[in-house]
Amino acid sequence: MAQEAAPQQIQRVEITGSSIKRVAKEGALPVQVLTYDAIEKAGITDTEQLLRTISASGTGADNMTSGNNVFGADADRVSGGASFASLRGLGPNATLVLLNGRRVGNHGASGKAVDLNSIPLGAIQRVEILKDGASAIYGTDAIGGVVNFILRTDYKGLELSTTLNGTEHGGGMNRRVSALGGLGDLQKDGWNIMVSATHDNNDKLSSKQRDFANGFQPSRGLSPDTTGTPFANILTGAGTALGTGFKMPGDATTYLQAGLLSLQGKCDSIPGMSQYQSDLWKDVTAVTRSKYSCAYDYGADYVISFPVERTNAVSRGTLKINDDHKVFFEVLGSRTEATASLTPVQISTSLANGNAYPVNGPYYQDLSQYIPTYDKTKPIIYKWRSTPWGDRTQNNVTENFRVLLAAEGQIMGKWDYKLGLSRAESTTKTALIDGYGYTDKIYAALGTGKINPWLAPGQSQTAEAMQLIESTKYIGAFQHGKTTMTQFDGSVSGEIFQLPTGAVSMAAGFDLRKETYDFGQDVDATKILLSPGNAALSGASRDVRAFYAEMLVPVMKDLEVQLAVRRDDYSVIGATTNPKVSFRYQPTSNLVLRGSANKGFLAPSFTQLYAGRLSQELPNGIIDQEGCAKNPGNPLFCAIPRLNYNTGGNPNLKPETSKQGTLGIVVEPVRGFSASLDFWAINIQDRILNRTPQVVLANWQYLPEYIIRNSAGVIDHVEAGWINAAGLKTRGADLGLQADGKYDGYKWVAKLDGTYMKSFKFAEFEGQPFKENVGIFNSRDIYLRWKHNASISVAKGDWSALFTQNFSTGYNDQVPNGGKGTPPAGFVPRVKHYEKYDLSGTYTGYKNTTITVGILNLFDKTPPFTAHNVDEVVGAGWDPRVADARGRSLSVNLKYKFM
Repeated sequence: MAQEAAPQQIQRVEITGSSIKRVAKEGALPVQVLTYDAIEKAGITDTEQLLRTISASGTGADNMTSGNNVFGADADRVSGGASFASLRGLGPNATLVLLNGRRVGNHGASGKAVDLNSIPLGAIQRVEILKDGASAIYGTDAIGGVVNFILRTDYKGLELSTTLNGTEHGGGMNRRVSALGGLGDLQKDGWNIMVSATHDNNDKLSSKQRDFANGFQPSRGLSPDTTGTPFANILTGAGTALGTGFKMPGDATTYLQAGLLSLQGKCDSIPGMSQYQSDLWKDVTAVTRSKYSCAYDYGADYVISFPVERTNAVSRGTLKINDDHKVFFEVLGSRTEATASLTPVQISTSLANGNAYPVNGPYYQDLSQYIPTYDKTKPIIYKWRSTPWGDRTQNNVTENFRVLLAAEGQIMGKWDYKLGLSRAESTTKTALIDGYGYTDKIYAALGTGKINPWLAPGQSQTAEAMQLIESTKYIGAFQHGKTTMTQFDGSVSGEIFQLPTGAVSMAAGFDLRKETYDFGQDVDATKILLSPGNAALSGASRDVRAFYAEMLVPVMKDLEVQLAVRRDDYSVIGATTNPKVSFRYQPTSNLVLRGSANKGFLAPSFTQLYAGRLSQELPNGIIDQEGCAKNPGNPLFCAIPRLNYNTGGNPNLKPETSKQGTLGIVVEPVRGFSASLDFWAINIQDRILNRTPQVVLANWQYLPEYIIRNSAGVIDHVEAGWINAAGLKTRGADLGLQADGKYDGYKWVAKLDGTYMKSFKFAEFEGQPFKENVGIFNSRDIYLRWKHNASISVAKGDWSALFTQNFSTGYNDQVPNGGKGTPPAGFVPRVKHYEKYDLSGTYTGYKNTTITVGILNLFDKTPPFTAHNVDEVVGAGWDPRVADARGRSLSVNLKYKFM
């Protein structure tokens, strides 16, 4: 990490985790450093890929593929096209992303954290990951840790590069062009201006382009749990063709749903459809609804990665006032356009909504030859995946802008200072471009009978029907969000007095911020069928005043202790003071012992506090466990026909608080080999989580205040959404190994960065016992026992090569049928481990030219099979949180430097 120094002068540098400059060495806190050269040679073209190589990074749903999802309470429905960091798997809110040690603005739509797409990867010099959280220097909200992107400075010259990355199996082509230029020499001319611009264009990759994306593998415990099919299944209901239920000849069971293709044994005649596997889901979906119905593998229609265009630009100008003072400005801008898509809308028609299929319709379906009680004089209600409307497609455009004016230098020759004033803005605009329509118009169109929900193979809708469908669609601006952050910060550091054991150094600083968030709808979303997004939240703002101090004390010649304290005062939450203490002990030249202990504080986000409350309905058959036990057989308690619930923000939320620490050792037993082992532990209280009404109802004994009853004890509605959960406890260790040497003119370097997670225990609500989550399927984050990134590089003359392995252990899979009964014989309860190998070679023999050719996923490793329900996690038969779906790809990078 040491920067270049003047001859015979020891350069002091600032290392992530401290504001005190010192001679670069292994510090008291575990910091992982990645250089841009290593990132480029690894074929990494975006920040999301980079974070996947960090073993301390969580294995969760904060990537772009998983983010394109509408399932689960914690799914962020307004972050299409965004990607977030989540160290230790604690969530984006708990990971602080910095640029040159300063904060940047949060994503414009979700407002929860920094969108990694806004980081100008092509302009960075290195990335420093502080794996010890709750930084008293940058913010005690960094409970998971800090990712600090350090930009290049004082660059002179012009550099152009281009990268192509194409997959062997098609789809997902990535292209990049970038330019880096600089004028002026800071030391000779007293000034320098640097400009960097990068443009990325990533093509769509569909599940249909990968054989492993297959949600119909019933012998292995996986099949679609949905009867919303492109060839509609018919529902029961009073006054409809199937009536309130039907019986089949010789069978006394009353069934509630049927489909013509199922009755004919021809479900698979329509691509993506299959006979519903009732035995596999008998305790999740009633057999009376599924035995004579088809299912649809919509997970295999999912988009693995959607089209993305991304442009990043950064400019930095530096003016040297004299040897002690310099001022500089930074201008950062980015634009990301992502076209996200979901499968077509699923519709369940009803007489009440006026969208039943009429008796006189030209496509009326008569099932009387199969079902004796079928009444063809009555209209049909049905469940249908409305493919003629097309995929639900959204265009998300996010623009980020940040300007910084700063000064730094020395006062009186011994005090280092920094001052900065910045303004950051992020805006996101979402437009609906296909697949969505006005609810009333869609229902009215279906009620005409002109649209055929039972298209046979090879058939298509009539021109009149398609014209009618198009007339129902809404295409245009849908929603928008904006975040801003105005920041004024400064610090001073230096030596304050001498002890016999060395100089005592200190630093003190302030961080004053004003943050705002605004989210609104461009159209009344309640009128659009199954529209995405959140309720409006207008004009939320808060002021944050933070002051911190840090002291480095050489207690003994070989022992230094770092003391820090930070006080944050939030205008809407209140004030908190959090200390941090760390030590570094080096009894011998080849041994360092280090450790830290600290407290953290994470304030609720604007969305968590103030998001508008949305009122919705749960489907039929919900059970009030408490009320049903007291009133057995009473449908008001045991089979609630319709139950209202509210979701959204909670102004009564408390902040999350943490206590955490690390204890580590660094050894260098022989020259050319070093190893580090750092144990870490984090305890969090009042964890802020979004919870569904089903979860609230299932935990009625812990959350009675969220279940609102009338005077008769009947549930009136459920208050769901953001609440304070009990907390979590996590423990683990980070292992770092590095060796280097020379042999016969070759220079080689071998590295390993690994994380062992011993425990991740979570209690949903106060009063519940903590439950272990390591190595177990989870619908949001999977806490893997072990992850590592290992590499070996070899160089000689103009040639160099890099071989990399990314490895993660397996875990216990989700059990079919809600974990009840006996899974099929082919079900394997363990998801296999996953490893991916990359190989690249670089040649610099041509003047001013660097050529890098890499094969990513060298052995074309496919994702391990998982039988998880696609209704809860994206990926049919595979999981994007763990594995790479692109398969083997060829990456070519060409760089030319103009001298």
